[in-house]
Amino acid sequence: MSLPAAPEARWLPSRVVVEVLAAGLVVLAVGAVVGRPDVAVLAVAPLLTAERLLRSRPSGVALASSAAEAGEAGTLTTTAQVQVPPATVALVVRAQLPTGRPAEAVVAVRGGRRTLRATTASLRTGPVPAPDLEHVAVGPGAGSRSAVTTERPRTLRIAPRARPLPAAPVPSRLRGVAGSHESRRPGEGGSLRDVHPFGPGDRMSRIDWRTTARRSPQLEQLYVRRTLGLAEATVTLVVDSRDEVGPDPTTWGLGGGLPGSERTSLDLAREAAASLAQLYLSQGDRLALEDLGRRRHPGRPGSGRRHVARVLDALAQMAPEGEPLRRVRAPRIAAGSLVYVLSTFLDPEAALVAEQWAASGHRVVAVDVLPRLVPRRLDGRQRLAMRVVTMRREDRLAALAAAGVPTVRWSEDPARDLLALARLERRR
Repeated sequence: MSLPAAPEARWLPSRVVVEVLAAGLVVLAVGAVVGRPDVAVLAVAPLLTAERLLRSRPSGVALASSAAEAGEAGTLTTTAQVQVPPATVALVVRAQLPTGRPAEAVVAVRGGRRTLRATTASLRTGPVPAPDLEHVAVGPGAGSRSAVTTERPRTLRIAPRARPLPAAPVPSRLRGVAGSHESRRPGEGGSLRDVHPFGPGDRMSRIDWRTTARRSPQLEQLYVRRTLGLAEATVTLVVDSRDEVGPDPTTWGLGGGLPGSERTSLDLAREAAASLAQLYLSQGDRLALEDLGRRRHPGRPGSGRRHVARVLDALAQMAPEGEPLRRVRAPRIAAGSLVYVLSTFLDPEAALVAEQWAASGHRVVAVDVLPRLVPRRLDGRQRLAMRVVTMRREDRLAALAAAGVPTVRWSEDPARDLLALARLERRR
């Protein structure tokens, strides 16, 4: 998508031309006042130079179109196609980067066209603004310049990258007849359940001849090996997109003013959701994605590659949207789901719905996505307020643990915590 820039037909004299013209007029005035023709002659050269530069100003407008795209390794690229009058000799370009520091460069123009490209690295995901480009066309001898043209491309939506996870827990109740988890009922594909007398519905290929020969030498009774069936898990990822905070507490509440060089809580939540979705969907399980910051009809669990693309696209669109309404009850989710609540838990909303789901029989895991705080810029009062907020947050996480909801801190070592939960489930 390209956005045409608003053209400016007005070419302004540069600062050098204005200074030369002013100096010539001053010398000419001094020579005329004091009656010195030799002094007045000195003003001829600067006046002629200024007049020549003004006359050689390009005629026409500078047209441009820009586009933005997201590259590999978290890079954002803004490309602008600039078409200038033939007399233009150079372009002064400034790129406004997400880190807040602008980068400037002077580029030559040949043939009246030039392609400008600004690439910057960003650790952010989701809706991310591409770097703005400002350019000024320069005439011959740097005697004139065009008006400043700003290229503001559209906002990009960057999908999060999944982190490989070795294992994760499963719900206490498994459903379906496909998947990679062993259920408690007999079926196909699992490990040995028991050895049972041959009955209606048993296959001849499952006869255990060694057990039959040992228990029934005269073959009056056949015995078959029965295995456990493979079932699928239903997982619900609940992302709290109501707020987005960075490592620096002084930037909390700025919304879109967060620097692009720091990962926010919502960036960690998108990465955690993408990693969990890739793990469970690769095992053939069913997964649903819910946004705690939006009130809408609950989504249905899905599986397969298309569902992975849908989940990543939904995560790329998640962003805080105004002041959310307070919930009276937890959103409805599929029965028997394993629920992951991804939040900073800075307010009691996410902890409240997690406790309600745990009380209704769901297995709930709280994923703490608060980044590692850097409180170096806080003063005394801010440190005291930060300490109060942290203590309340720790009390919420402790109350969740008392209600049977474990916590996985994504900013530390989530793979280790998830593996420990999976092993605990196997022991049970």
